[in-house]
Amino acid sequence: MAVDDKNISYRIYLVAFVIFFMAIAVTVKLTNIQWVEGDYYRKLAKERTIRNFIIPANKGNIYSSDGSLLATSIPNYTIRFDAVAPKASDFESKIDSLSISLSNLLGKPSAYYQNLLRKARANKNRYTLVAENLTYTQYDNIKKFPLFNQGTYKGGIIIEQKTVREHPIGIIAERTIGYDRVDPDGMLKRVGIEGAFGKYLNGKNGKVLKQKIAKGQWKPIQDINEVDPKDGYDVISTIDVYIQDIAHHALLKQLEEYGAEHGCVVVMETKTGQVKAISNLGRDTKTGKYYETINYAVAESHEPGSTFKLVDMIALLDDKKIDTTKVYDSNGGIVVYNGRKVRDSHEGGYGKISVSRGFEVSSNTIMVQAVYDNYKNNPKQFTDRIDNLGLNKMLGLPFQGEGKPKIPHPSDKNWSAISLQWMAFGYGVAVTPLQTLALYNAVANNGEMVKPQFVSEIKEWNKSIKKYDKQVINPKICSDETLKKLKAILKNVVKKGTAAKLYSKDFSMAGKTGTATAGYGTNGGSDKYYISSFVGYFPAENPKYSCIVVVHKPNTANNNYYGADVSGPVFKRIAQKIFTDAPSTNEIKNLNKKVAKQELDYQKFYTNASKSTNTIPNLKGMAGMDAVALLGNLGIKVKVKGVGRVKNQSVQAGAPIDKNSTVILELS
Repeated sequence: MAVDDKNISYRIYLVAFVIFFMAIAVTVKLTNIQWVEGDYYRKLAKERTIRNFIIPANKGNIYSSDGSLLATSIPNYTIRFDAVAPKASDFESKIDSLSISLSNLLGKPSAYYQNLLRKARANKNRYTLVAENLTYTQYDNIKKFPLFNQGTYKGGIIIEQKTVREHPIGIIAERTIGYDRVDPDGMLKRVGIEGAFGKYLNGKNGKVLKQKIAKGQWKPIQDINEVDPKDGYDVISTIDVYIQDIAHHALLKQLEEYGAEHGCVVVMETKTGQVKAISNLGRDTKTGKYYETINYAVAESHEPGSTFKLVDMIALLDDKKIDTTKVYDSNGGIVVYNGRKVRDSHEGGYGKISVSRGFEVSSNTIMVQAVYDNYKNNPKQFTDRIDNLGLNKMLGLPFQGEGKPKIPHPSDKNWSAISLQWMAFGYGVAVTPLQTLALYNAVANNGEMVKPQFVSEIKEWNKSIKKYDKQVINPKICSDETLKKLKAILKNVVKKGTAAKLYSKDFSMAGKTGTATAGYGTNGGSDKYYISSFVGYFPAENPKYSCIVVVHKPNTANNNYYGADVSGPVFKRIAQKIFTDAPSTNEIKNLNKKVAKQELDYQKFYTNASKSTNTIPNLKGMAGMDAVALLGNLGIKVKVKGVGRVKNQSVQAGAPIDKNSTVILELS
């Protein structure tokens, strides 16, 4: 018995000893957590229940040069309700008036909101959705409603804000205006003005402290932000919406007519380099429709073909190798170098003609002979001339993905016995459309080559933050004597050369056609296609604008794939539209003299206009931008879907004008 008691005592002591050491261990651990690891665990607990959330700043707007909105950030609000926050007395006394207010603003019956809020209260729901996709005006009204006007803690209102980027003029110039998007790999892709000037547009984000109230649900701890967001600056682009609309639709019409793969057009102000219009349209292979997909004018470096022959003339004339009257024999339209033939597009050639006439009719044989004969012993002199023009370097545009030029040099490993000859008619070299335009613009601008410019100013409201002045790439590309000859030749291209079908005695233009063959080196030439272009300026005597049009892979069914047939008409349409609609500066005599027919026509117009001011006009067939302007002048809200001309209008012609309604225009 004594032995058993003794064993029991040992066991009791052992258990007590273990418990004692466990108590010591717990005490040590608690002390360690409290004083050593306490900060870590307190921080962890706080992070899991309280967290700072980013409040994105509103992006600045992008405006056209005439003040039209090209891109803007529109705030979008979601309202939720924390049904636990209000006192019972407040909730019961104000739920009726709150439900009625919500019904009046949002359109659903007041009973709907009454049931929604009471159910949330009964279920102690702290994150009930009340309304979403609200405008700022709606949000501003809701936060003043009964109960909600007491704020987050007393009224239970939870406000969530996000911003949506809108392009008011639709997809026109979309690629140049740009965007920020996350690609499938999770990388942020910044495109166009949006991307290039993001540091000004984006502003600075704010912060708001929120507390976790349920799984995945957070609400602000206080009614004011920790840090208020600072909105971005506005960017004033050089784009002119009127010219942009003309250029876009002129290019679109021609691409559709020729079933081309893609094309681009750029209109630039001669003296400043400000880009007034740029359109890049590619065809969707599934739908056949054209969209802004790639900024071809900036990114696509390719063989220019005959538009490069301007470089030949600058070099030959300015190096005083020949004069414009120098005569060459086109040799029946074929000359041979090292077994390779250079052909003229005109079968049989042009006989014996001057080099200036050779340029006007775009004779490959004439221009190649002129360049080869004068630079064969020193081809570096010719390539140095190209480098001095700046064509061997990128323009340094602010956009990502600018195409790199390719200019061969005699020191290159791949320089061959035909490199010089092929360069003379625009092959074996590569430049972007904007580089070509900058060169022709320099001729129009009396020799000064300026950098294409897309943004003129950064502003904060009416305060100027930064201005972008003209940037000169080359102060003088050649002598005044050479410029005078070049201008005469370029004018003759339109008057009596390859672009003669574009000539109008009432309106002067100058420029050069180009038809390059591409894909000729693959699959035995079966992949061959054409690149049609026209580049020049207008008016020829006192140039105000320069313009380039490039169309890739036009349909060759009717043999009309030449620059004069495909791209030239786009150039002419743009030039004439701009100046036909522009005010005349000519002196008008007998201004006050009344003409009977004009008076009668005016009276008819005035009568019809007076009748139509109270009714919706018939917009079908009208250009989209014109229809928007017409409705805007009548004080009617407009929403546009698609691109092109008006196909359908939601409010039919003749209906009374309701300025509170919105007319939806479907374009195609």
